[in-house]
Amino acid sequence: MALLLRPSPPPPHLRLLLRRLLSSAPTPSRLLPVPSPSARHLFRPRVVAAVVPGRNGVAVRAFMASTVASDAMQEKRVAGEYTAANVQVLEALDGVRKRPGMYIGSTGPRGLHHLVVEILDNAVDEAQAGYATEINVVLHDDNSVSVTDNGRGIPTDIHPQTKKSCVETVLTLMHAGGKFGGSTSSYSVAGGLHGVGLSVVNALSEALEVTVCRDGKEYRQRYSRGKPLTTLSSTTLPDESSRQGSCIRFWPDKEIFTTAIEFDFSTISSCIRELAFLNPKLTITLTKEEQDAQVQHNEYCYAGGLVEYVAWLNTDKKPLHDPIAFRKELDGIVVDVSLQWCSDSYSDTVLGYANSIRTIDGGTHIEGLKTSLTRTINSFAKKSKIMKDKDISLSGEHVREGVTCIISVKVPNPEFEGQTKTRLGNPEVRRIVEQSVQENLTEYLELHPDVLDSILSKSLNALKAALAAKRARELVRTKSVLKSSSLPGKLADCASSNPAESEIFIVEGDSAGGSAKQGRDRKFQAILPLRGKILNIERRDEAAMYKNEEIQNLILGLGLGVKGEDFKKEALRYHKIVILTDADVDGAHIRTLLLTFFFRYQRALFDEGCIYVGVPPLYKVERGKQVHYCYDEADLKELVNTFPTNASYNTQRFKGLGEMMPLQLWETTMDPERRLLKQLTVEDAAEANVVFSSLMGARVEYRKELIQKAASMVNLDHLDI
Repeated sequence: MALLLRPSPPPPHLRLLLRRLLSSAPTPSRLLPVPSPSARHLFRPRVVAAVVPGRNGVAVRAFMASTVASDAMQEKRVAGEYTAANVQVLEALDGVRKRPGMYIGSTGPRGLHHLVVEILDNAVDEAQAGYATEINVVLHDDNSVSVTDNGRGIPTDIHPQTKKSCVETVLTLMHAGGKFGGSTSSYSVAGGLHGVGLSVVNALSEALEVTVCRDGKEYRQRYSRGKPLTTLSSTTLPDESSRQGSCIRFWPDKEIFTTAIEFDFSTISSCIRELAFLNPKLTITLTKEEQDAQVQHNEYCYAGGLVEYVAWLNTDKKPLHDPIAFRKELDGIVVDVSLQWCSDSYSDTVLGYANSIRTIDGGTHIEGLKTSLTRTINSFAKKSKIMKDKDISLSGEHVREGVTCIISVKVPNPEFEGQTKTRLGNPEVRRIVEQSVQENLTEYLELHPDVLDSILSKSLNALKAALAAKRARELVRTKSVLKSSSLPGKLADCASSNPAESEIFIVEGDSAGGSAKQGRDRKFQAILPLRGKILNIERRDEAAMYKNEEIQNLILGLGLGVKGEDFKKEALRYHKIVILTDADVDGAHIRTLLLTFFFRYQRALFDEGCIYVGVPPLYKVERGKQVHYCYDEADLKELVNTFPTNASYNTQRFKGLGEMMPLQLWETTMDPERRLLKQLTVEDAAEANVVFSSLMGARVEYRKELIQKAASMVNLDHLDI
């Protein structure tokens, strides 16, 4: 779905002036639909558009609502008293439908896929309890999803409190479930804790069917938008049948979700892969049914658990040793850790899970791991001959350089933040993790002195690289990039000093830079031309990175700060960083190098939504006095099909941005009212890490294998030869 960019409101004195000069009639706001890409990308783009060239050559314009009218609406005072009659009481699941974002994060693709995760987590809880060994997920061709497990099945008897079947109770009532702990709980460890996951999916589904097999019978019931359509019916299974478990099939409600109901196979596949790594005794299958197309089917089962997970993440790297793995159980809390250092990696990958749920915002288990890891390695360093200066203390960043680490904790009563469970808050977990890491890592390194020496050498090299880059780092810290005298030479800055409304275009070469500088709006648009391809920081250490002139220009010009320090959005000079490269192979390579730099240097830029990719047109079609711009081959074919059979027209393919006149570049690529931008966010940090390492790392054989596998997918007519 397209989003509309809205500038920040003007100061109060300008608003007063505008009220006098402008009418108060609001201009309607319109959101423009943008076709979703056919293939899933590493970054999930959110397309931002204001005007998109129409297929008939006429631009479709989206207008923003008048700020004056908005203020007028906000300043209206509502007459009447505030009494009990004004207080609404939403029954059952109506509150979920009223505010779905509170429960699933959003009503876009992220929230849509979270519905699958909620049902999948319930099935995994059965496996963690030791009752399920198989889970089958099917993406049906009618945009529904079914999740089936061979666990115990949802209880079907009458609940003593609600006087309804237990199936209907857990599907229609909030905070109803068997995972609240205590003597009545059926799960010692579970990811679903609040008793709302299944009922939320039911509330946000146009239709839902539940099937339960237990005690020799099959039970079925249908729901719509949280309301039961039928009673719970049962049929007796054949005597020889040993079927048991639960199956939930749901159709997401089009009234709730703001985007098309379309489940992405790769997104769900990544989630299932993680769960299979975390639960070695579990087999999960994923099937996608498509009309008139080959059925996609994957099976996930990893008997090696976290060891296989670390090996998979480091597939294209050069490990210093075999993966280290250990487990500890204390006070009912189970800690599983696997880690491995790699010689050709200059960043760390630390992933944390609590009860098989990915805690993307960290928590006490991650804090305990990092603290204990740093303390243990420093303890060995003080005694080692490798460290000549015993007063030197390695920081956590130096110790973790090149490490890939997975930590999974099973906690009986976890304290998560919110329904989406992105951070673990149990303080007792930190103590147990610290103790576990220190004891087991110390024992392993004492028995493997060669591995210890390799890790210490790697950490010491990281420290030396940091010291070698200290002068450049201090330059970044001390130079005020807000002063024109300290700006990189080729940076054409904008007049605005407000980062929220300022944007910078990073373009390749002086030719494109010249056109962009002439075509831009100097009030809020800055241009930074790059000289050739920047350094691939995936293969170089920090010292080499800071010495590179183009990298220096990016750090200073954008106000990125120092790598490894806490990210501060307010320190950025521009809150919109637009990568604008040619639509050819070299342009794609430069774009990938820039994305690698931003991902490794300051990943928070993606989390804050600061990284964009500009989409320049690929073709210019002239027919008489009409000029049309097409962004790809499909656009061109669709446009040509609208012309009469004997029509005469001229087609020009842009080989680079430098070929475009400044006015053309402004109208098609830089004008906020007509351009097409893609905002990039990272959905899966683990998969993103693997892809960056594979594409930009030092191991050539994996890229060669990737090219060979993808060769059959290439259309030779599209090659730019």
